[in-house]
Amino acid sequence: MSLAQPDGYLANPPAGSGKPVLVLHAWWGLNDTIKSLCLRLAASGFTAFAPDLYHGKVTDQIAEAEALVTALERNIAQPRADVAQAARYLQSRAGATETGIAVVGFSLGAFYALDLSAADPDTVRSVILFYGTGPVDVTRTKAAYLGHFAENDPFEARSNVDALEQGLRQAGRPVTFHHYPGTGHWFFEPDRADAYKPDAADLAWERTLEFLKQSFPA
Repeated sequence: MSLAQPDGYLANPPAGSGKPVLVLHAWWGLNDTIKSLCLRLAASGFTAFAPDLYHGKVTDQIAEAEALVTALERNIAQPRADVAQAARYLQSRAGATETGIAVVGFSLGAFYALDLSAADPDTVRSVILFYGTGPVDVTRTKAAYLGHFAENDPFEARSNVDALEQGLRQAGRPVTFHHYPGTGHWFFEPDRADAYKPDAADLAWERTLEFLKQSFPA
């Protein structure tokens, strides 16, 4: 029996259920871009769930997003609990208590994806990061990692990305990080007209789907 759905957005594949993918939103909140990504994952055969870490608040303005993140991090135990609850719900919904889940995180969500993989290594089998890292101890994780990073990113220093990659390799984790020439933060998000790069976004999507398909046993 599946658990009650937390605040968030669920997308099921045509077959009714598929391998579980948890989607963690950027600092904008659970917006239409994240919902559309869940639908794209569902169309490719996955069960996708995106928890709403802001519980109803959404913005497209940087200053407002910064304020939302600041408020969120004042009690970081709450978003961590929300992410953990979402993971349990998704496992239950997809019938994947033994196979584990994949996690996709965007910027802010990338930190929580890494954080979950470290806190619950037996649940997270693979992690996909979009232009985000975080101060996370990865020595206990059991996941494989794929990263999509911008060439020019004032929000995520290349040194942070390289340090994370090195840490994952030292922990013995499979890791592939891609850096996309001519891109900046949010290059994957079509609603950010000033940053969106369709060619890079399409390539990142192809790599993401291939990685997800390889992440789960047949």
